[in-house]
Amino acid sequence: MRRREFITLLGGTAAAWPLMARAQSAGQTRLVGVLMASRQDDTVSEARLGAFRNGLADLGWVDGRNVRFEIRHGAGDRDKVRAGAAELVKLAPDVIFSFGTSSTAAMKAATQSIPIVFAVVNDPVAQGYVPNVEHPGGNITGFSFIDYSMIGKALGLFKQIAPAVTRVGFLFNPDDYPYYEVYLRSFREQREALALDVTTMRVHSDAEIDDAIAQLAGTPDSGLIAPPSAFNTVHRREIVTQALAYRLPAVVHFREAVADGGLMCYAPDETDIFLRAVTYVDRILKGAKPGDLPVQAPTKFDFVINLKTAKQLGLTVPPNLLAIADEVIE
Repeated sequence: MRRREFITLLGGTAAAWPLMARAQSAGQTRLVGVLMASRQDDTVSEARLGAFRNGLADLGWVDGRNVRFEIRHGAGDRDKVRAGAAELVKLAPDVIFSFGTSSTAAMKAATQSIPIVFAVVNDPVAQGYVPNVEHPGGNITGFSFIDYSMIGKALGLFKQIAPAVTRVGFLFNPDDYPYYEVYLRSFREQREALALDVTTMRVHSDAEIDDAIAQLAGTPDSGLIAPPSAFNTVHRREIVTQALAYRLPAVVHFREAVADGGLMCYAPDETDIFLRAVTYVDRILKGAKPGDLPVQAPTKFDFVINLKTAKQLGLTVPPNLLAIADEVIE
C-alpha cells in the first residue's frame, strides 16, 4: 500500500471513530427501573405510568428499541415495596424512577449508587432523601408533591363548602407515611384559625378504614381528610364509599378520587409531575448526575369539586368556589 493511500485510509478511519461510537451508543438498550407503590391493576397509577413512558418516547427513548423497563408494584404494602426495590437494585438499571414516598424510602435504603428520580414525595428534605433542594448531591433527585401548608389551604376551601364541620378526621397509615405524625404536631395554628378539631385516624386495612370512619361519623359535624399517600391511593374507593355511606364530606388528594365520590380536592396535578420527571430521566440517561439536578416543586394544581356529592350531603357550594374550580363534576 502506498504511503499516501495509507494516510488517507487512516484519516478516514479516525474520522469514523466518533460516528461508530455514537452509533454503538445509540444502539445500546438502556434499562430504566420503575417502582410504583400502587397496585398493578390501579387504572389511575397505570395511566400516570403510561404518560411517563410516552413522554420518554417523545424524547427518543422507545420501549423495545433503545430502552427497556423493569416495573415493580408494591400494592400499598411496605414489605412488597421493599422487595420490589431490592429486585430492581439487583438488575442494576441505568436509572430508577420511584413514585411516592414509600417507594423512594425503599429505594434510598436499597442503593446509594444507582441514580434515582422520585415523583410525588412530600417534603424530601425533612424526610432525609436529599440534604437540600438546590443541590441534592448523592444519587437522588426529583419532584416533590405538597408542602404541608397546602393541606391547610385545602381545609380552608373545605370549610367554605361545609361550614358546619368542626371536627376533621385525618386518615393515614403510619407505616406507609410516618411523617404525618410530625406534621400533625405542627398543624395547631392552621386548625385553630379554621376553628377545626383535628383527630388522627391511623389505619392499616379496609376493615380499619370502615371502623375509623364509623367512629368519626358518631360525632356530629364531622368531616374527613385523606391526605396523599400510597395507602390512601390504593384504598381510595373504600374511603370515599364509606364517607358517603356515613354522610361525611371528604377532602381527597387527587382528581380521580373526587370522581369516585369525594367532595373535593386541592392538590398538585400528578400527571404533570410524571411528565416533568421524564426530563430528568432523559438527562440522566444522557450522562447528567442526579446530584446536580435540583429538586423541583409542583407548578400545576387542581381544585376539583364533586357537585353531585355536595348535593347528596345537603351542601351548597358557594358560587365563588364554582367559579375558580378547575373542574366541577356533576
